[in-house]
Amino acid sequence: MGEGKRGTIGPAVCLGVVVGAHGVRGLVKVKSFTEAPESVAAYGPVETKDGARRFAIEAKGMVKDLVLCRLEGIADRDAAEALRGTELHVPRERLPETEGEEDGWYHADLAGCQAAGADGRVYGRVVGVQNFGAGDLLEIAPEAGGETVLMGFTDENVLEVDIHGRRIVIDPPLGTFDDGGDGSSAGEGDE
Repeated sequence: MGEGKRGTIGPAVCLGVVVGAHGVRGLVKVKSFTEAPESVAAYGPVETKDGARRFAIEAKGMVKDLVLCRLEGIADRDAAEALRGTELHVPRERLPETEGEEDGWYHADLAGCQAAGADGRVYGRVVGVQNFGAGDLLEIAPEAGGETVLMGFTDENVLEVDIHGRRIVIDPPLGTFDDGGDGSSAGEGDE
């Protein structure tokens, strides 16, 4: 997973994604995932998801709900446009500690947590949280193996998050784990 390339230790947190170029001098427009959008540049250098590229970052202003940023080494529109779709990550340890029950963790903290039902059934382990534009999705590797499962990260589907216990309690929609075709995650009580 590129651990040899990554210059950081621990899980990385995606602070934003480059959505395009702004002007001709290499500025990029970034959709920020931070609480205060300009904070996308507050935690030091950012790197690509695979850790292959690293950029010093500076917020230069706002355009609508996007942050204009200067990325070190990006000096013209073509170079900026080539970064479209690039996620900008920082190591988890650079971010401030969270407070409060509701916001006491980052999505990156969920990786590796056991995903279990309220009845105790273990569904698998959280691989990560994805967002393809329509909302957050939990990516879970089934306990019995096979392909990962995507499930909406909603209050209805995720009943409890226990970061310290490394466990989340889920109530997946019918068919989320049982209709994989190979029956590998249909449960222990097969006929």
